[in-house]
Amino acid sequence: MKSRRSQALVRGFFVAVPLLALILVIAPFSVNAESDISYSISGVENSKLKENIRIHLNNLDVEKSLLSDPYWQDEVSETVATAVQPFGYYNSETSITVNGESAVKVSVSLNAPLTVNKVTREIIGAGRIDEEFRKRFNAFKLKQGDVLNQPVYESFKSSMFNYALSHGYFDFYWQATRLDLVREEKQANILLIAQSGPQYHFGELKIVGDDKAKAIISRLRPFKPGDPYSSSVLNDFNRSLNQAGYFSRVIARPVVSDAEGLQVPIEVSLLHRPSDSFNVALGAATDTGPRISLGWERPWVNSRGHSINADIFVSQPEQSVSADYRIPMKNITRDYISFETGYQFIEYSNTSFKSETLSVSAHRYWQEDNSPWQQDGSITYLRETFDQGALDTNTTSLVLPGYSITYRNKDGELDFNNGLYFQVLGQVGREDAGSDIDFAKAVVEGMFITTFNDVHRLTIRGELGAIKASSFSDVPTSLRFYAGGDQSVRGFDFRDISPKAELFNPGTGDFDIESIGGKYLLTGSVEYAYRFADNWRVAAFVDAGTASNTTDAELTYSVGPGLHWLSPIGPVRIYIARGFAPDEAKWNFHLLIGPEI
Repeated sequence: MKSRRSQALVRGFFVAVPLLALILVIAPFSVNAESDISYSISGVENSKLKENIRIHLNNLDVEKSLLSDPYWQDEVSETVATAVQPFGYYNSETSITVNGESAVKVSVSLNAPLTVNKVTREIIGAGRIDEEFRKRFNAFKLKQGDVLNQPVYESFKSSMFNYALSHGYFDFYWQATRLDLVREEKQANILLIAQSGPQYHFGELKIVGDDKAKAIISRLRPFKPGDPYSSSVLNDFNRSLNQAGYFSRVIARPVVSDAEGLQVPIEVSLLHRPSDSFNVALGAATDTGPRISLGWERPWVNSRGHSINADIFVSQPEQSVSADYRIPMKNITRDYISFETGYQFIEYSNTSFKSETLSVSAHRYWQEDNSPWQQDGSITYLRETFDQGALDTNTTSLVLPGYSITYRNKDGELDFNNGLYFQVLGQVGREDAGSDIDFAKAVVEGMFITTFNDVHRLTIRGELGAIKASSFSDVPTSLRFYAGGDQSVRGFDFRDISPKAELFNPGTGDFDIESIGGKYLLTGSVEYAYRFADNWRVAAFVDAGTASNTTDAELTYSVGPGLHWLSPIGPVRIYIARGFAPDEAKWNFHLLIGPEI
């Protein structure tokens, strides 16, 4: 059996040789520079055929002084005949007219082509009873009466061989193939007899390297021993292994030479990620100023694939530390339980607010394979102390069950042309269930990005939110609504748009008018960008929105230009915004680094 598989590889070589030879006929390669002679070709309507003639003629090596030489003109006729024969035209005639020093008119009479008279096809072996195999085999495009097209014939033989190997027919070979040309009758007869051999099946896994991941790898495996072999299924397996986050290098491949019976073992070669990994990230935005984050991750806590990571984030207004312990479920890469805890301190320069937040939460994330939808069911304990100047310091504890569903889909990572993001989030808390107040919050947000004609880019963004509480003054500041800033209504500072209050500023000893957060949120934005160079776009935008305690509050607006640089580390976006509020107008500058979605 092993020798037959070796023979299949040899046969594959001989299948590829005629196709390679045909390619050389259709599009010959030449080391010479393209001729300075200009050819005009008439009498040929088919664009592919005409282009093939032109390629052949441009590869002729001839001096301009020899254009009128009968020998050279015969060579042109032979070259045209060679170019059109693979497409069924074996009786073509060519006439040459030389105009000036370097212009040549080539008039081609294709005459009647060879047509397919008879196609004989047969499958021998297990492929004969495989419906998909038969369907693919019977999809041969050339039928009786069609004009002969040799590229289609050779391409089919090659693609059928590849299809057979990718579906477990490792002993496949062409038992007989023949193309008989009957030029006198302008006919061609085609013979295709395939020996499929048996179909092989997936066998057991063989792990090369540390086998502590055996349980995880088995859970990621999308097939069972005995399932028909499929290269696409194996590709899915490799994709899942690489996305799992446990390995720095991993590949699964069939070992056909070790097949037992018709079962092919799958060898998994892997290299685990380091026990501990660290990362540092730097960034900047006008809302936060310079920022730095430090991360630590241990991908393997135990053989069941549990992992843990921690992050420290530092910017001028915000400092935080958080940790996340993950337990993979059925689908390791998209389906898991997460236990999270964190501490956050915030003090924004444009308000008198200070807040300290301690949170502990449990999340259940799940997402179907190849689906852009992710769901999150959670329960969070939050204790926040927030200081509104020196007049009012509150501490509120909440127990918040929550649910969110998120849709995220885009055609690239750092720079993309089309994308859609949508999220719905809800949280509730009750006094009789561990919270200091009755509380409910709902948020809907989304972003749509589309590009047309490769240069015109339209971005539409919106957010809508509402809070209902038995005592709104006890709602933590981190849960209230604010507008303004890079991702909201540009032209205004971060969290600048919201209900105001006169608060004592301990730094100056005066009373200032400050934002205190609102019950309702409504924002929207439309931006147009034009790509005027490979890595540059110019933009214009209009934003509108408000955060308030009523549903009929006046909107604030902003307009302005922008510039996008598509840098190697991601888009860098700069905006100059003019903000218009009911009682003021102001300018603001915004800098953002990273993709929108």
